[in-house]
Amino acid sequence: MKTIVRKGTNISLYLFDDNVVLDVQDNHIVVGDPAVFIIGDCNASNVDVHENVADPGNWQGWKYFYDGQAWILNPDWTQPAPNEPENF
Repeated sequence: MKTIVRKGTNISLYLFDDNVVLDVQDNHIVVGDPAVFIIGDCNASNVDVHENVADPGNWQGWKYFYDGQAWILNPDWTQPAPNEPENF
């Protein structure tokens, strides 16, 4: 696996399989080759990519920090509320 973490905090924003191509550029990240989507708020100046990381098994964005060696549970993370069914 590979994770994209925010510089300065090491909060894990994204988790991808190792075979997913990440092209970290000056103003965004292109995911996939050919491109599948673009992450517009992440770029070479504000994130790091760590490759060959173990999947913690219950990963969700912002739930963990990754310092380059270990996953650390974010003490401020809370389980998102389930979607409310719409009333028609």
